[in-house]
Amino acid sequence: MRIAYLVNTYPRASHSFIRREIQALERQGWQVHRFAMRSDRAALVDPADLAEDDQTEHLLKSGLRHLLPKALAWMLRHPAQSLKALRLALSAGARGAGSGSGRLKHLIYLVEAAYLAARCQSLGHAHIHAHFGTNSTTVAMLAAALGGPTYSFTTHGPEEFDAPAALSLPEKLRHARFAVAISSFGRSQLCRWSPAARWPHFHVVHCGIEPALFATPSPLPKAGPHLAAIGRLAEQKGFALLIEAIALAAAGLPTLHLTLAGDGPLRPALEAAILARGLTAHITLAGWQNEAQVRQTLASAQALIVPSFAEGLPVVVMEAMAAARPVIATTIAGIPELVTPDCGWLVPAGDAQALATAIARLAATPHATLTAMGQAARSRVLARHNVDTEAAKLATLFATHMP
Repeated sequence: MRIAYLVNTYPRASHSFIRREIQALERQGWQVHRFAMRSDRAALVDPADLAEDDQTEHLLKSGLRHLLPKALAWMLRHPAQSLKALRLALSAGARGAGSGSGRLKHLIYLVEAAYLAARCQSLGHAHIHAHFGTNSTTVAMLAAALGGPTYSFTTHGPEEFDAPAALSLPEKLRHARFAVAISSFGRSQLCRWSPAARWPHFHVVHCGIEPALFATPSPLPKAGPHLAAIGRLAEQKGFALLIEAIALAAAGLPTLHLTLAGDGPLRPALEAAILARGLTAHITLAGWQNEAQVRQTLASAQALIVPSFAEGLPVVVMEAMAAARPVIATTIAGIPELVTPDCGWLVPAGDAQALATAIARLAATPHATLTAMGQAARSRVLARHNVDTEAAKLATLFATHMP
């Protein structure tokens, strides 16, 4: 059983869920060839990511000049399909022009797609599975139109759902053998942009965690409240609002502390906000952390807090729950499907006071009750997000829909 995977930039530190999915498929007997447009090796630190980078074929590593002859040769051998693919690329480029992905960029995608089609033929791969409904799926769709392998793809959100027309999401869904969402909310967005006759082709396969990494959760700390927040320091994560919420909650909770792990473009602004509000004793910016360090941060916290404005379904929520930690999170996207009242608190997005109130409720909850909530969280996530179980669902879809 052979399949090709395609991601735009892979691996990345934030794409460990794709690596886990591929490795779970391989444990089940699949041979997976990893394709990516480009590498992010200079930014990789984790040995597992570096090893994954070594196994990935990066199409643009040698530049378009290397791809072009083989791409043109494929197109000349498939003239009718190439004309069809050219029209598809130009129409998709027209839709994406306003978002910076116009016709010129789509012509580049067409070259990449023709080269990919040739590579898949030489390697014996009849089907590609792409992650993210953005340009990786554009290339997979064009490769199929060129007479290359069929394709399927996984959408994560929020990018695909923020600009579905500009990303030609309806066209990608129409041409794909099937599409996957990581939550029921995500699947609803695929249905939103497709006729009802296509809905049976859309499936939910959760991102998975490896239970063995969370085999013995650490006891819940008694001192605190001590919260953890983990993610890229970018606008959609809502960390500026979280600082406001910590300021509100700290007025009545002098021992409140937040460890904020992650890095990104907003770090200077967040540092300034912490300083301006006099919160340096209450908030620690821990910087980027690898998977083992994230587990340690969760072990030192009584709960994870997720103030996001836009998400798919954050893997860190799954990891916190597997570590037997309750979760405070905003009621957006797929989060309410996982975080239920027996294992956390859900609050409206964009409401600092609601976050502060949830923190106060956590602080007032007896330690034994918090521990029980953490155990309920662990049971729930292990039942819904075991990577081997989810990979088996995906394998069944591949076996059913591949040519």
